[in-house]
Amino acid sequence: MTEYVLATANPDKAKEIQAILGDTVTLRPRPLDVEDVEETGQTLLDNARLKARALAAATGLPAIADDTGLEVDALGGAPGVWSARYAGENATYADNVAKLLSALEGSEVRSARFRTVAVAAWPDGREIHAEGAVEGAIATATSGAGGFGYDPVFVPEGTTATFAEMTPEDKHALSHRGRALRALAGLLPSDA
Repeated sequence: MTEYVLATANPDKAKEIQAILGDTVTLRPRPLDVEDVEETGQTLLDNARLKARALAAATGLPAIADDTGLEVDALGGAPGVWSARYAGENATYADNVAKLLSALEGSEVRSARFRTVAVAAWPDGREIHAEGAVEGAIATATSGAGGFGYDPVFVPEGTTATFAEMTPEDKHALSHRGRALRALAGLLPSDA
């Protein structure tokens, strides 16, 4: 089975990707000596592509990367591609959530969606990508201790629990990242 290097430097995301892909894709952790890839793209696809291509070039192995954005309707789609840096370059998850809740204070429009684009890139320049999205709403306060990022305030459509209140298995079955990565896995060539 072809081995893919995981492009993310975020340990929470790496753990989640490994759990979602399980035995369907053989993943190698991102080498510690590979520098962080600056996310300078204007879209989720741009950023996922930058990371996948950089790791494929650095390691000589095919690489899998993703980029995720939270699109909040009352904020015109923000934070979107800037979700991880919404409260600043070195923002923590809590900083980003606090800024989001503050921005939505008093708003009756709470609809939002998480969107993920996953990319597989090969050293020879080949590339495939897949997308996943989940509609939902932003809660008025944090709830739950699981997950990471905006999970304590995102309630996926059809549920009453935030992602942070769900088991990892339940979250992955519904999530944007789960949908994008399962779709990407289905597109990977068996002889890659």
